[in-house]
Amino acid sequence: MTVSVDLAPPGRVLAVGAHPDDIEFGCGATLAKWAAGGAHITMCVCTDGSKGTWDAAADLDALVALREEEQRAAAAALGASGVVFLRYVDGELDASLPATAAVCRVIREARPDVVLAHDPWQPYRLHPDHVRAGELTVAAIVAARDPHFFPDQGLAPHRPSTLLCFEPGRVDHVERVDGFVDRKIEALLAHRSQWRSTMGIDDAPAEQRAAFAGRLRDEARTAGLRAGLRGAEIFARVDDL
Repeated sequence: MTVSVDLAPPGRVLAVGAHPDDIEFGCGATLAKWAAGGAHITMCVCTDGSKGTWDAAADLDALVALREEEQRAAAAALGASGVVFLRYVDGELDASLPATAAVCRVIREARPDVVLAHDPWQPYRLHPDHVRAGELTVAAIVAARDPHFFPDQGLAPHRPSTLLCFEPGRVDHVERVDGFVDRKIEALLAHRSQWRSTMGIDDAPAEQRAAFAGRLRDEARTAGLRAGLRGAEIFARVDDL
């Protein structure tokens, strides 16, 4: 399979993730690279992150507020222009018509050249929100381009040029990210509420933060080997939108 390297620098970008921190894991370094090149980056988070804790006694309203605060800090670390929160309940996202309309609205308002999202065709994916967020994004791309979908929104149709699916089931595109992995790490560490459950940072934070950062650098180096690059993020690429 031929693997393409680096899109032409986009002017406007939309990244859609199921939960706070998913976008950063999937394409954070790519977004940081494009933002540094002058792209306008919008991030859209579908769920409220309310199940993102192992503490059975947690105040979930407080957790939701904290995770949104962390997401804004992470977006700033990447150079994104803003975050849209759709606030569907964590673990209960579905590919309903209202949810499709919500993502369609974001696409028509953000008017991206490139959309990045979870790969909805990834086999054996465990978390249903990741599957649904990918499905919603694809359905919303189809809707956003056609004036007869959701005309009540009062927004002009918009057709992006490319969809890049992160966490891909197949890899046919890479973005070189050497020099931007540290921005990805900074953005992910902004999600302090997820240190224990997602990043393995608990008893020895300094040591474990270093191990987590090392893991992300290793992943970028491994991804880069596909195209002879020092560091990369991997995607499934769809241009026929």
